[in-house]
Amino acid sequence: QDEDVVYGLNVRFHKSKDGGKTFESIGTPHGDHHDLWIAPEEPNRMVVGDDGGGQVTFDGGENWSTYHNQPTAQFYRVTTDNNFPFRIYAAQQDNSTVRIKSRTEGGSIGDRDWEPTAGCECGHIAISPDDNDVVFGGCYDGFIGRLDHKTGLRRIVNVYPDLPMGHGAEGMKYRFQWNFPIFYSPHDSKKLYTASQHLHVSYDEGQSWQIISPDLTTNDSSKMVSSGGPITQDNTSVEYYCTIFAAAESPREKDLIWAGSDDGLIHLTRDGGKNWENVTPSSLPENAMINSLEIDPHEDGSCYIAATLYKTGDFTPLLFKTKNYGKTWTKITYGIDNQHFTRVIRADPDKKGMLYAGTETGMYVSFDDGAKWQPLQLNLPIVPITDLALKQGALIAATQGRSLWMIDDLSVLQQLDSRLANKDLILFKPADAYRFGGGQAKKKSLTSGQNHHSGVGTHFYIKKLPADSVAVTLSYWNAKGEMIREYSSTAKEKADKLELKEGANFFNWNMRYPDAKKFEGMIFWWASMAGPKAPPGDYSVQLMIEDQVWKEEFKILPDPRNPSTQADLEKQFAFLMKINKKVTEAHESIIEMRDIRKQLTNYKERIKDNDELKEVVKIADQIDSTMTKIEEELYQTKNRARQDPLNFPVRLTNKLAHLNSLTQGDYPPTDQAEEVRSTLTKEIDTQLEKFKTLKENELPKFNEAVKQRAVDAVILKEKEALEN
Repeated sequence: QDEDVVYGLNVRFHKSKDGGKTFESIGTPHGDHHDLWIAPEEPNRMVVGDDGGGQVTFDGGENWSTYHNQPTAQFYRVTTDNNFPFRIYAAQQDNSTVRIKSRTEGGSIGDRDWEPTAGCECGHIAISPDDNDVVFGGCYDGFIGRLDHKTGLRRIVNVYPDLPMGHGAEGMKYRFQWNFPIFYSPHDSKKLYTASQHLHVSYDEGQSWQIISPDLTTNDSSKMVSSGGPITQDNTSVEYYCTIFAAAESPREKDLIWAGSDDGLIHLTRDGGKNWENVTPSSLPENAMINSLEIDPHEDGSCYIAATLYKTGDFTPLLFKTKNYGKTWTKITYGIDNQHFTRVIRADPDKKGMLYAGTETGMYVSFDDGAKWQPLQLNLPIVPITDLALKQGALIAATQGRSLWMIDDLSVLQQLDSRLANKDLILFKPADAYRFGGGQAKKKSLTSGQNHHSGVGTHFYIKKLPADSVAVTLSYWNAKGEMIREYSSTAKEKADKLELKEGANFFNWNMRYPDAKKFEGMIFWWASMAGPKAPPGDYSVQLMIEDQVWKEEFKILPDPRNPSTQADLEKQFAFLMKINKKVTEAHESIIEMRDIRKQLTNYKERIKDNDELKEVVKIADQIDSTMTKIEEELYQTKNRARQDPLNFPVRLTNKLAHLNSLTQGDYPPTDQAEEVRSTLTKEIDTQLEKFKTLKENELPKFNEAVKQRAVDAVILKEKEALEN
């Protein structure tokens, strides 16, 4: 609407009111702007896209919306540590590196579960195998930082700390790319690698570095000039070439190291760097960037590479594998769209031949060692996949613009087989589950990540649902062959209901035994009725439809952080089972007492005007009085509202259930908790014995008195009484 108004996008956002003669800076919530949209009918309404995401203004840039409510970070490489639960590490463009919990004991993965770590926006990250709180992270210009998360102390350990800013690659002794590799040896926890045009190694956390390779690139001087121009030079190392861009040491074979360059070469050494061999595939296009290397975790001499040529305008996917140390290579891209150029390939450590590939526009999976690929997009946005990592049955994806995504449980994918295609029902073997807290919040958040489900995730497939009257049951069993819990599609209680749909189904068993018995109107203070968690061990799940049964076994694993032994956890389990059993017994007695009282009340109401039956009423009143005393010892009957226990002292079953609520974590009961449980149990047993005596002695007397007086089953009222 105004031809004199011009906007300029760069690190900052600029506006000109005189056709570009002069510009002024406009403040935005983030820097490094990529795109701008201006509403044609209202030029003050704009949307800007930058390295933080997207923001909206309605007043020409005076005020902007936030970018904190959108998962739009641009991540580079992703890796994990050996902590439990494992943590995810990644570097995000124009922001810090991050360390994130993969799951929490809360309802989601929020801001409190994130923290900065070593390195900066662009680098690889390596975690010390000896101490997962010691982290090395890269940054541009060959920067390598060390961070100790325990102390907060930082140190810079560059291979060669000569600042190259503003120079082209020809000005560097060692050409460190913006995104240069840093990784540990899987065989020596003191051996830290990094890569320029050479491979470097340190045995003392970067105090000193050794070169263990020649130049493993083309060393083409024409590719090492100052980048950019003629308007803007860009010499922050992001456009440096003739560098080692991917490298890894085999987890299977010590001293077998693969290295791939950003100018199309692949080398390997089998003696720790003393001798190197060029094993570049003859069919790999010239100058292709080797973006990732993946050494086969299942077979010696086997390796996979993902390469790209997108900077030349060629989006052809380039995935290759070798089974003989690079002597021959096979291209493995069948099934991937010809315009989906490939950035990363990873092998599943738990299933041989299962591969994952990240492309510029999404995810793919192969079940046959790359012979054929198929999409694995699911609910993942159409977005560039920059890196992938696998850990403890999970797949983590770093994306360029939609943050980090994860599949928590790959067990179903790992069990898929062509032989299952024609089956009407499939029960998949559940992944082994840790005794761990937390879970998935019912309400999804725009500012938090979805947490791992806490329990035994059970996947099953039903091609066609049976009639509503046919029960489909899912039950869990211990190693003794005892059923723990059963859930049914025809159950009336919500807690026992198994919801079904045609196709894929998922049910999460919380590992708990049945809860203690409750009764209507029950009000407790600081008490738990929850069933105890099953102790670590072997279990099974059964899916049954009519007379057909499918069964799979799984394990419940202890939390590796907890010092408790199996015997400790068995003691905890037995303690809680005793509590719940006694609470249930007492509450069933209360329910029975109330039923007896109701019958007595109804009976007394019928015979209240019959003077000949006053003795029977007296007996009924005595029984009711005795039951009332018993019930009031077991439960505070005055409670009507949640705050009433503040005024009316809690009774025996509340006290006993309180011990359940105090049993937190995976620890055995304390001696004093066991003492209190024993004392309360004896006191409850005393009351239950009184009720038993009443049922065995007083109730039969009452029934006999009723029989002797031959009380009519139906008593008709006189006409006058009816009229009144």
